[in-house]
Amino acid sequence: VMALGAAGAPGFYAELAAVPVGRLVVLPDGVGAAEAAALPVAWLTAWYTLRRLARVAEGETVVVHAAASGVGSAAVQIAADAGARVIAVASSAAKAAWATGLGAHEAVDLSALPAGEPAEEVLRLTDGRGADVVLDTVGGRVFGQSLRMAAYAGRVVALANVALESSTVDTRDFYPKNASVHGFQLTNLLEHGYDPREDLSEIAAGVAAGTYRVPVEARFPLDRAAEAHERLEQRGNRGKIVLSVAG
Repeated sequence: VMALGAAGAPGFYAELAAVPVGRLVVLPDGVGAAEAAALPVAWLTAWYTLRRLARVAEGETVVVHAAASGVGSAAVQIAADAGARVIAVASSAAKAAWATGLGAHEAVDLSALPAGEPAEEVLRLTDGRGADVVLDTVGGRVFGQSLRMAAYAGRVVALANVALESSTVDTRDFYPKNASVHGFQLTNLLEHGYDPREDLSEIAAGVAAGTYRVPVEARFPLDRAAEAHERLEQRGNRGKIVLSVAG
């Protein structure tokens, strides 16, 4: 099985854990333990924001910020599988190319842009129209960029602030376009009664069928969790970093 933790703690740092049955999903054949460990938080976040909040549809354009991250790499694949045109935004040429390998149709390399601001590049790639859906996994000043790159009736989903900085918003960047802004946090969603089992089962079935690939860059034993955190904080990883328990 795979599981989400109790309310307020969606993950685990333990060898054994007691979990309410409502947080358990039976794994289909073909899904390994490392892949399964990556699904309940990162993949579930990408799935819920794209499929349930933004309701991405075939033929739409989706921008994914931090496309080489755990959530970003999942979002690229989920949006592409839904029939959307995916524009991946990444911090380096290598990460941009990697996201393209996951199914993104175009990629924006922030390191090649003046001041690292992608809105104008996204507008150029869409002939000035903008994106139907923007998945903002970064926050801070990037949120203002996300609003600018949204198309008419576009949906911007804000799900993090890894930038750890305030966002400056110009309301003229979204209200004339009748755009909508959605906020998302998985922990609060679970605390307010969300049952993740149906969504997790569908994601796992997609992994088992080969529709989705779960990139795991590195695995660390539980007693080296600090090293795993250091690697994550350096922001050089592509995909997930997984903690494993012997036995």
